[in-house]
Amino acid sequence: MYFCDPFGHTGPEHLYNFGDDTVHEKRYVFFHDQEPVQIEAHRVLFDEVIQRNTDLHRHVAAPGTVVVSEQGKHILELESIYGWRSVYYFFHGWACLDWYRGYDRTFLFPDPQHRPLATRTFMSPNRIVGGARDHRMLFLYHVIHNNLAHNHVSAPAVCPVEQQSIIDIAKRYCNTYPDIEQTLTTANLPWLFQDEATQQMTSCWLGNFVEATNSLIYVPTETVYFGQRMHITEKTFKAIALGMPFIMVAAAGSLEYMRSYGFRTFADIWDESYDQETDDIVRLEKVIALLRDLDGLSDRERGEIQRHVTPTVEHNWHHFCHGGLEQVLWPELIGMLNDI
Repeated sequence: MYFCDPFGHTGPEHLYNFGDDTVHEKRYVFFHDQEPVQIEAHRVLFDEVIQRNTDLHRHVAAPGTVVVSEQGKHILELESIYGWRSVYYFFHGWACLDWYRGYDRTFLFPDPQHRPLATRTFMSPNRIVGGARDHRMLFLYHVIHNNLAHNHVSAPAVCPVEQQSIIDIAKRYCNTYPDIEQTLTTANLPWLFQDEATQQMTSCWLGNFVEATNSLIYVPTETVYFGQRMHITEKTFKAIALGMPFIMVAAAGSLEYMRSYGFRTFADIWDESYDQETDDIVRLEKVIALLRDLDGLSDRERGEIQRHVTPTVEHNWHHFCHGGLEQVLWPELIGMLNDI
């Protein structure tokens, strides 16, 4: 068995393996379930799995299975290049059940029924804005360009992973949005939430309780956005665990994917057709148009929406916190293990 540790690290120096090279069975399993598949970015890691297994079994090729938490054409490409057979389960569903257990029994934020009238339309935390996650930079551009920056939005001036300024990242999109560099230059980044002034945003804890209490909607900018693929992470589950409705900046079909795991979305309250838009640029523009429309509502209209989303939010909250999601995940997990 091969896996990476600690969580989120994908360099070959973080690859570990357990097993017995004296047994007759030479099959192996590679768990690449924490992160989405990035063929080029992870090529050194994938090559190391192949090389290490070859060394263990005296240069005899052994069949491998790769465990992923993603669906889409990238997985087919991975299978084709490395000869692996892939199996799937919803890793982040399980991870978030562990990370966010017990928060429903705290007093860190109000439950959906007792949430005060929102003073902001939405909140959206953003940390890594470069590399394959530059859709967050595009989201920030649209937020500023459409006069939505008065909402709770966090953003760095320099990507903490790529070590590249957000202005340099924006240059990739000058042909699509000629004013993008100038718009982001005027933003006076970084933008920090109250919690972020003293501690770094983390995957495994909830936070930003002040912003969540004051916001009508949570807008997760997911890890994967571009292309025909599906990979949902804790970013969306934070909205659910905080008892909030959500509008997703994610790959096309993400709302449908969440519904397949028993969650409900908000098509009876606002337009969710953005989820079916396969043009990545247009989909983001549709999300922004929806947020702009919601941002223009009066306090009375915002209160009406808050009242109407409560039954759906409560269903999602209970489904996540009180065993519903686990009942959906168990057969999938057992099926994956039996398949291996």
